[in-house]
Amino acid sequence: MKSLQVCFHSKYLSARWRGKVVLRLNFDTRMPILPQFMTASSREFKRPPGPTGAVALGIDPETLATLRKLRDEYGDIVSLQRPNGRLAYFINDAAEVRRILVKRHTNYDKGPGFERVKMLLGNGLIVSDGDIWRRSRTMIQPAFSRQKVHDLVDVMVACATTLDKRWSAVVEQGGVINITEETSRFALDLILISTFGKDSIPWLESEGNNPFAFLSRDSTRDLTVVMKVREVRQILLQLIADRRATDTERHFDFMSMYLAALDKNGQAFSDAELLDELITLVVAGFETSANTLNWAWYLLASHPQVEARLTDEARTQFPDTTAVSDERAAAMLYTQQVLEETLRLYPPVWLFTRRARKDDQLADFDVPPGTDIYLSPYLLHRTGHYWPQPDRFDPDRFAISDKPKKEQPFFPFSLGPRRCLGEYFSFLEMKIHLGLLCPRFRMTLVDAGDPGLELGINLRSARDIMLRPSYRD
Repeated sequence: MKSLQVCFHSKYLSARWRGKVVLRLNFDTRMPILPQFMTASSREFKRPPGPTGAVALGIDPETLATLRKLRDEYGDIVSLQRPNGRLAYFINDAAEVRRILVKRHTNYDKGPGFERVKMLLGNGLIVSDGDIWRRSRTMIQPAFSRQKVHDLVDVMVACATTLDKRWSAVVEQGGVINITEETSRFALDLILISTFGKDSIPWLESEGNNPFAFLSRDSTRDLTVVMKVREVRQILLQLIADRRATDTERHFDFMSMYLAALDKNGQAFSDAELLDELITLVVAGFETSANTLNWAWYLLASHPQVEARLTDEARTQFPDTTAVSDERAAAMLYTQQVLEETLRLYPPVWLFTRRARKDDQLADFDVPPGTDIYLSPYLLHRTGHYWPQPDRFDPDRFAISDKPKKEQPFFPFSLGPRRCLGEYFSFLEMKIHLGLLCPRFRMTLVDAGDPGLELGINLRSARDIMLRPSYRD
């Protein structure tokens, strides 16, 4: 048997393969030609520990239980094989999560599960990748500047005032409030007015039914909801056409800013692109704030000392609606801590996925191209060596300290370039909501039991949370 040995120097190969690679070709005519790859340094692929059998992962309670078990058994970096044969890593190491989302974000695309989100939102900012995502992000980002968001403070106050009136009627009748429905209604009204403008809302409700109402009434995100979103798209196409035919400069809503946005080549969004971005803005903007406020009221009602501190701060900064401003909201440091601790315990998106585009290395382990990456803010935020007594509600965890906030193992809005653009908008609306309503109403839990978790695309309470309101002194 004869053979030909060819050596390739490492400078012509990926940095992952150090030393020389030897390609030995067998020229024995009785055998097929089988290339054999070996490294001169005898370096082997290094894979994290993990189970040997196939592991099914989705977006469901079983997946949370599986990931928790893997973390407890194998540590913060776990390898597994999915039923389709694809290699996957579960990363619960805070430094490596930051490396994936911030330092080496260009090495990773969106991962498994985003097909379902794409059916709902189209190819908007949350779903898109590469050049499409960079173009959209650059065009949309100015709409979320602090100054633009500050222009919407009056809308936030008006939506909170509407709740005040409705809750006052409940107090007078001695009734109870479904806070899950109420926070959903508040967040949906706010994002619709902020997106389409006050003048457009009567047009959207011309038949007596808000076409977006299903978002707050139906927590499922199945094909039925996808079909409802498609119906909404037809309504929005007409709204886009009407807005394009008018002077958009007289409007100060997100839609007008999206319409006026131009890319580096001077091109605006097409109608199809604009539809995807508007649907993404409404759905993502509504769900994040609605769910967080739902959990915040539940936690405040369960922790009267925290509620008392937040109420005192709110009375100082917002003695009445005329005093509300972005500057005063920024001074509500304890309210910020309460919201951050709520997001730690109940992050709006409990599971992120990525897929490796090329060779990478995390900690001491190799990441080959095509590896699926699973990241769970919910589990990382409840890991004991990062957060002592992780299941305890304690807003003082987020008190100002010497440790920079960016170094905390905390990513409810993701991290890096793909961090949520609406984060500041969301915090401002939630501060105004709590700042105006907590001093007016004391909430008592009707049922002190744990409402449980609904683990879909978003993290919700499994059952609606009922509260009994009463006036404060």
